[in-house]
Amino acid sequence: MTRRRSPPQQRKDNESVASATKLASATELIHMDVSQLSEMEFRATMVKMMSKLEKSIRESVAENIESLRAEMRANLTEIKNSVGQIQSKLEALTARVTEAEERVSELEDGLVEEKTKIEAGLIKIHAHERRLREITDSMKRSNVRIIGIPEGVEKNRGLEEIFEQIVAENFPNLARETSIRVQEAERTPSKLNQDKPTPRHVIVQFANIRSKDTVLKAARAKKFLTYQGKGIRITSDLSTETWNERKAWGGIFKALSEKNMQPRILYPAKLSFRIDGEIKTFQNRQSLTNFVTTKPALQEILRGAL
Repeated sequence: MTRRRSPPQQRKDNESVASATKLASATELIHMDVSQLSEMEFRATMVKMMSKLEKSIRESVAENIESLRAEMRANLTEIKNSVGQIQSKLEALTARVTEAEERVSELEDGLVEEKTKIEAGLIKIHAHERRLREITDSMKRSNVRIIGIPEGVEKNRGLEEIFEQIVAENFPNLARETSIRVQEAERTPSKLNQDKPTPRHVIVQFANIRSKDTVLKAARAKKFLTYQGKGIRITSDLSTETWNERKAWGGIFKALSEKNMQPRILYPAKLSFRIDGEIKTFQNRQSLTNFVTTKPALQEILRGAL
């Protein structure tokens, strides 16, 4: 089977045949019989042959150059087409990358916006929680919590009467004061945790804050309180969060007590103590930390506690 040649190869073959034909014509002139020619005829013949040969060479070179030019133009057109296709694909790819970058940028902006909203929401939630806690503590401002009174003793007598008995047993001097007035006394709600069968606390609400402060001051002074010979405790009635804040002062309170700096926990959860002849009060640990940085001696006292 004869292989079909490509157009460029066919063109090269045709050019080779034409060149060979012209060269053969010139060779025939060279091999002609010149022995019978005169000198003038010989010279004329040679000039004619050289002229034909030169013309043949020029035509061949011109044809080859033209052929190369045509081939180069064809190749250049093909290259341009390829470059155009590559450029089109590159532009499409660039457009897709740009679109993807814009989408990513939009997503990032959306995430930043959502994060800002969430942070603002958390700040509001914390503010509402703190405000709710302040309201709860304010409502309990005139209350005390009695811990350790056995369950069921109030069946025969009311909790108000039981509190009067506690005052008479532990603070006989206060029993004669008419300024201490109990408004209401009740048990705390039942706990869901059955693994702790401790008696429920008793909440005593006084008619005024002064009565509550008087009882707490007397309880702190005596330290060990009893009801019918059994140990009990009397504390402020505060929210769980406020109690946790008070407990957080524990290690610091102990370190200050060891140095006789008269620490106290003020309502609702402030810390106060005496330093350099003055009483300083702190709302939270951060405010105390800022103060400690200005007092090297205090910093040494609270090392490990703060």
